[in-house]
Amino acid sequence: MNWSIYFSGLAAMAVFAFAGWLLSLYRNNVTHVDSMWSLFFMVAAFSFSACVHHLGQDISQRALLVLILLSIWALRLCLYLTWRNWGPHEDHRYAAIRKNNAPYFKFTSIYIVFGLQAVLAWVVSLSLLGAITSDAPLNGADAAGALLMISGLIWETVADYQLSRFKNKPANHGKVLNQGLWRFSRHPNYFGECCVWWGFYLMALAGGAWWSVPSALLMTLLLLKVSGVALLEKDIAERRPDYIEYLKSTNRFIPWLPKDINR
Repeated sequence: MNWSIYFSGLAAMAVFAFAGWLLSLYRNNVTHVDSMWSLFFMVAAFSFSACVHHLGQDISQRALLVLILLSIWALRLCLYLTWRNWGPHEDHRYAAIRKNNAPYFKFTSIYIVFGLQAVLAWVVSLSLLGAITSDAPLNGADAAGALLMISGLIWETVADYQLSRFKNKPANHGKVLNQGLWRFSRHPNYFGECCVWWGFYLMALAGGAWWSVPSALLMTLLLLKVSGVALLEKDIAERRPDYIEYLKSTNRFIPWLPKDINR
């Protein structure tokens, strides 16, 4: 593990986070940090690659593959979240954080919101570091990792499309989506995201970076216990009564056939 390259990535991400914070002062809104989340990883990955090139090393085939796959994932998620969150109003999650940290939230948000996300993304980027800095030849584990990553990307993209299409119909207001991929898992988009990062870890492992496993583990923890599944399901049954039946019949995370609750 090359610590100097790793910390160069943190420096680049800190600059990007600072720019996002300055934008939040202008907008009086921090919701755009959601759109920045995936871009943090692009900033890190291209910073790692630039450092490798600066050290006189060639960019490996594995690094190129990771950069391409990562860019597709990051730009897709950034554009989707920007479209979903577009508008002058702050997301209710951040509005609650702003209220709890008044009256100085506009200043403390530099570390409560932007700095925190930069550091979390930096830790998760370990697998990108491992894959990009490795000079080992491509092998079967790379193919398996790329296949898992692409499968996860397709899965979460389809899940996001199905959910946005469902929400755009006024007749579905207050209802629960239990069709398509959402019939087999209550959070298929997060499951796909999890596959993406375990795919990147397999590619890092293929290059000998076994030590980058905290990357996939942290992302899984975030998705299941912190900002993903746990946060969304905290009060959703109060807002959508039908969700109680959905809880009983549908797997929480890993897709599986729905249960017959009437048996």
